[in-house]
Amino acid sequence: MKYRILVVLAMVLLSSSCNNSTKSSTTNQPTLTDYQLGEKWVWKYKGVTTEGEVRSDGTDTREIVSFKRALGITIGKDTIPVTEIVKPEVSETPKYDWPLEVGKTWKFENSWTSQDGTTGNQSQDAEVLSYKEETVEAGTFMAYTIKYTGKTTNSRGYSANETEVWLYAPAVKNFIKLTQNQGDFHYVEELIEYSKSK
Repeated sequence: MKYRILVVLAMVLLSSSCNNSTKSSTTNQPTLTDYQLGEKWVWKYKGVTTEGEVRSDGTDTREIVSFKRALGITIGKDTIPVTEIVKPEVSETPKYDWPLEVGKTWKFENSWTSQDGTTGNQSQDAEVLSYKEETVEAGTFMAYTIKYTGKTTNSRGYSANETEVWLYAPAVKNFIKLTQNQGDFHYVEELIEYSKSK
């Protein structure tokens, strides 16, 4: 479960950036120039079952660094070129269907394979519900509320209905809060720090 969440979050970061125009009613995917050296994001996350078992609890930090004479972004122990995260997602069922605007709906589908060989699929209906001020530990930001509802299955026989709510803030080019309910599992991730280079 934790690996599936990490795979989805990494995939979302690769496809979920937008420009700094927070006053706009629509938001487009960004270009390389929207990022700057030293930019940093820190999230805290926690996943708990309905029985009270904590399955994940910690922090995740991403930072824009100098990488092979260009900009890179740290993801765990890895660094990838920023050019990779600003590439348009070529999919008829993307995580984010750009440009974002209130009322927009689409279908999101994702297939994955874990390190132990387990395969899985996600199929969700997505809708942009609102664009308004939202407050998290890192501050108050204009953010889109995007709701995903659907199902996750895997090759081991797991099947669960799920609901995810993402708060996506154009000013930070990322999500500021994720709330996920999947079967008996509840997961929350929230931005606790965002900073730019000085």
